Amino acid sequence: MRVVVALGGNALARRGEPMTADRLRANVRGACRALASLAREHEMVITHGNGPQVGLLALQNLAYQDVAAYPLDILGAETQGMIGYVIQQELSNALAGEREVAAVVTTTVVAEDDPAFHWPTKPIGPQYSAADAAGAAAEYRWTIAKDGNAFRRVVPSPDPVRIVQTPLIQLLLENDRLVVCVGGGGVPVKVDAKGRQTGMQAVVDKDLASAALAADLGADTLLLLTDGDYVSENWGTPEQRDILTASPEAISELSFAEGSMKPKVDAAIRIAKAGGRCLIGPLDRLDDLLARKVGTEIRPDVPEGIVFVERTKG
Repeated sequence: MRVVVALGGNALARRGEPMTADRLRANVRGACRALASLAREHEMVITHGNGPQVGLLALQNLAYQDVAAYPLDILGAETQGMIGYVIQQELSNALAGEREVAAVVTTTVVAEDDPAFHWPTKPIGPQYSAADAAGAAAEYRWTIAKDGNAFRRVVPSPDPVRIVQTPLIQLLLENDRLVVCVGGGGVPVKVDAKGRQTGMQAVVDKDLASAALAADLGADTLLLLTDGDYVSENWGTPEQRDILTASPEAISELSFAEGSMKPKVDAAIRIAKAGGRCLIGPLDRLDDLLARKVGTEIRPDVPEGIVFVERTKG
């Protein structure tokens, strides 16, 4: 089976934890140990988020004012190298060297006229209180949005058109390598008529980019690993209903939160329409997710449209 596994931000930096190198490595180590058995048996590509890390690098850049801060595209490449190195190393360790792991710095083509450049929605960096967020917005001219009970910087998140390195990733898979790529959705670039790439100031959603890659690779399954047990209709309300299985057409009729669950659902729809399937569920219950004891599956052939999880009475 050819599988694309997208690690959510919680696999790298859990809420409330300091964003230290030690915590990054410890979290990645746990994720790679959970993925080891799957990696032994299948062709596997691992993608990952970078929102907290790219925001942290941006803040560190601002602290040194003798030179201009590096732009987001270069910071995105930095985080791909940083996080990709740790995943590559920890997955190799978890497999005891049984398979070779390659980390690829990836670029993602986006449209220069994508409306997302005028409507920032992608949270990056640490959370702020209302007062600190207002101060950061004024000082750095950032766009700030609510994130749970706190606030975070948000940046444009254009739709991925294609992953430039897909042929290289395909070649690595065909030669029995495991691949780490599309970090943070890949560095967003525009391509001119002569094929020249130019970095764009944005962060592509890693789930949407992972779906674009999975579709182009003809992957059987896309795994979107997060910290929630299910995709839910009316999440966080008394009317919440957890979704067990859905067709792409049926789930597209429901509304989900921008910047959190909506990109995951959109990614699942993309791969399902390409003939694959998507599982969305918790990393720490990966075996149960694959056994369909937890998590949401989106695939083309669901006659009922949507099947909800039955709630136990009492």
